[in-house]
Amino acid sequence: MSDRTEWLEGRDPDAALIIRTDHGDEPAWAALRTELLKPWGDNNIELYVHIADDPRWAGFTPEQVLSAVAADEELSVVFLADHESMRDGPGTLLAMAVLTREECDSDEEFEADGGAFRTVTSGVPEIHANLMIANLSFGDFKEAAEQDPQGVFRGFTL
Repeated sequence: MSDRTEWLEGRDPDAALIIRTDHGDEPAWAALRTELLKPWGDNNIELYVHIADDPRWAGFTPEQVLSAVAADEELSVVFLADHESMRDGPGTLLAMAVLTREECDSDEEFEADGGAFRTVTSGVPEIHANLMIANLSFGDFKEAAEQDPQGVFRGFTL
C-alpha cells in the first residue's frame, strides 16, 4: 500500500470521497465545506462523505490523485476540492472517474465513461449514489455537465 493510500485509511467504501488539494484559502474551504455538508434532496438526506482534508494532499494534480487512489477497486469516482473549487464561490468540485484505459474494451468506451467534469457541491450525492447502484454511468453525468454553458453538472431536473 502506498503512503498516499494510507492517508485514506478508515474510509468507508460507501462514502463519497472528497480530497482537498488546495490548502491556500481557509475561508473559501470553510464555505465550500459548509455547502458540501448541507442536507440533500427533498427529504434533507445527510450526505455520506469521507473528506480527506490532509495537507499531504496539497498541490496534487488530478493525475497524481488518480494514481494514488487507483488501487481502490470499489472506487468509481473521486471529487477534488482544488484551486478552482476555492475561487469565485460558490465553489465546484472536480469529479474524476477512477477508470483506466486498460479497464475498457475500447478507446470509445474510455472516452465515454472516463475523464472529469466540474460539479456543484449538491451534485456529489446524486453522482455518488447513482454510480454506487449502477443506475447511471459516469458518462451520463459528464454529458449533462457538457450541456451546461459553464460545463458544470448542476443536477438532473425531474
